[in-house]
Amino acid sequence: MGFFDRLFGSRAEAAEETRFSGEKMVVKAPIDGIVLPLEQLPDETFAAAILGPGCGIEPTGDTVFAPFDGRVVSVASTLHAIGLESDEGIELLIHIGMDTITLRGSGFTLLVQEGQTVRAGTPLLRVDLDVIRAAGLSTESAVIVTNADDLPALHLTAGGIVSTGTPLFKFE
Repeated sequence: MGFFDRLFGSRAEAAEETRFSGEKMVVKAPIDGIVLPLEQLPDETFAAAILGPGCGIEPTGDTVFAPFDGRVVSVASTLHAIGLESDEGIELLIHIGMDTITLRGSGFTLLVQEGQTVRAGTPLLRVDLDVIRAAGLSTESAVIVTNADDLPALHLTAGGIVSTGTPLFKFE
């Protein structure tokens, strides 16, 4: 039970119920590509959903976009991963490629700043997939909901080839 639950009881619970309802509880595809089941990602941490549920995307595009209205909460110093929080409280990790931390930012161009408010479709990051491949690394990327235990049930709504902005997950 959180601080506000202890302090306000059912009013806080009612507010959470309202916060997590309706059409806004959608995560859109952040990049053009092919949706992959999480367990097919070549990284055990992601494949076993240790950080949370989600999916993989094999990118075909070169720009990562905000998948919802919210805020950039963290950017890896090596630019390969971005943490976002939606206005409704969905916490999302977008991790481009596997082991791309070793590139130390090479092949990534950040287009936003930590703390910045974004709208769905705001460009976040430009990625040079050829730099990742030339380093012998996988371009398969992870889209992970890191606070799924605090949210309604997550349902994957897209599969196969997706375009940026296609609904990827919804919460019910």
